[in-house]
Amino acid sequence: MSLAALALLLFAVPAHSESLTLDDCRISGGPGYPGIKARCGTMLRPENPDDPESPPISLRVAVVAALNLEPQPDPVVPLAGGPGQGAVQFYSAYSAAFEPLRRDRDILLVDQRGTGESSRLDCPVDVDVLEGEYSTEETVQFMRDCLEELPHDPRYFTTSVAVADLEAVRDALGYSALNLYGVSYGSRVAQHFARRYPESTRTIVLDGVVPPQLALGPEIATESQKAINRILARCSNDAVCAERFPALEDSFTRLVARLRTAPELVDVPHPNTGRIEELRFGATELAGAVRLLAYHPNTIALLPLMIHEAGDGNFVPLASQYRLTVLSLAEAIALGMHNAVMCSEDVPFYDRTTIDYDALAASYMGTFQVETLEAMCSVWPQGPLDAGFKVPLATDIPVLLLSGDADPITPPRYADLAAVDLGNARHLIGKHQGHGQIGVGCTRRLIASFVAAADPDVIDAECLEHSFVMPFFIDFSGPQP
Repeated sequence: MSLAALALLLFAVPAHSESLTLDDCRISGGPGYPGIKARCGTMLRPENPDDPESPPISLRVAVVAALNLEPQPDPVVPLAGGPGQGAVQFYSAYSAAFEPLRRDRDILLVDQRGTGESSRLDCPVDVDVLEGEYSTEETVQFMRDCLEELPHDPRYFTTSVAVADLEAVRDALGYSALNLYGVSYGSRVAQHFARRYPESTRTIVLDGVVPPQLALGPEIATESQKAINRILARCSNDAVCAERFPALEDSFTRLVARLRTAPELVDVPHPNTGRIEELRFGATELAGAVRLLAYHPNTIALLPLMIHEAGDGNFVPLASQYRLTVLSLAEAIALGMHNAVMCSEDVPFYDRTTIDYDALAASYMGTFQVETLEAMCSVWPQGPLDAGFKVPLATDIPVLLLSGDADPITPPRYADLAAVDLGNARHLIGKHQGHGQIGVGCTRRLIASFVAAADPDVIDAECLEHSFVMPFFIDFSGPQP
């Protein structure tokens, strides 16, 4: 079981406000990121909200104060993706993109239960798991062992429980309502919070949209293949890229077939120690590297060069990227929380009669991810889901939906599915952009305008036409001048 495939859920809030005291602190996105001044605290919540006597879990809460000394009463709440990434880490890594929003509003950060420092639900992962060496049987046994080691009951780490935590934090801090920003899986959390607590929701931004009615997993490989096809076609239509990397589509097809037949042994430096280590690099590892490179325009720019180099026998760039990706995911994503969500909210809703297994097998990712998710969830306990959880959100709350037309996991049509019953919404699509738009060009300014007015019609989106897209690298020095 490979973590690369992972990057590839009716409780009432207590009538009384729960205790939450904030003290001065600094937060960070991790090593290499600067500290950010904030006020932090911990809220205790019952593991099982239906049973106040159940063991407590701790929620990490941080507030980054607005720049305005008289801020608006409704903060901005970033909701991280994954599932399994903590909000504090996500915000700290992308804090510059939220600065226009912070001008007049606090940033409220709550590590969702099971992530970050909120009773993190994780399991130690050995190198064989990281590098995709486990069989289906070994994956199932690994998950059984993982369940034995967890400090909490994973059934109570679904989205339905998590939104009640967020409402309890809002109540304890006395905020009038929340402006939700959800990216990827966080968009699911935002939609469900608004469903459960419409009176506590002022605006919603959904970035890289996961529609409630869709079970994630069966389309990931085919959507990623479509994204790669568009990237390679864009190279073929670019005179410089096409001259430097001729017949790139055929090269990629041959590369996938070659690695499925005979994986390569590649010596690569470890990202943390710099020591040279041997890595088995096969089709699964190729998929892990390519899929994550396709998420962002700046890394998309490297794909033709890396595919070309691998086709010529130089696997070090792609293998190094894979190793870096896997280690980053292992640090950022809490595996137990990831499984608590996927195994309650997605995999049980797979309709195997409609999954196009032939298309999956024909994609560069193959059937591995779906098979791995099904194996993991065959032993993972399911948690509670609220009534209506899988129904599109129906509301007149102002909603801004953001998509990239090169997104390999949440294409623009997913936003259209989510918007079917939204009465006050607008959908913006970035050209040649990937997964997550808040850091692209003028998008952060457009989001700030939307939140300030609570009206999607105020947005002048003409500036999106001029958003920068990194040109393709023709060698490791960069794009052609």
